[in-house]
Amino acid sequence: MENIKERGLTPQEAADLIGCSAYTVKELARGNRIPFYRVGSRYLFTRAALMDWIADQEKKNYRKEDK
Repeated sequence: MENIKERGLTPQEAADLIGCSAYTVKELARGNRIPFYRVGSRYLFTRAALMDWIADQEKKNYRKEDK
């Protein structure tokens, strides 16, 4: 049998991981600004996708020091 992949995180679990509210996580998902998938009406998130998203956000927000 194929290995079962990581279970989806709830909006609250995703919020705890990235440091914001569950409401903010759902708003980011509704705006397609954060990686998610839906099962019925539920928003679910994977830890790996969120960690990649955080790393990408850090790169976008990185500013080089002035010389």
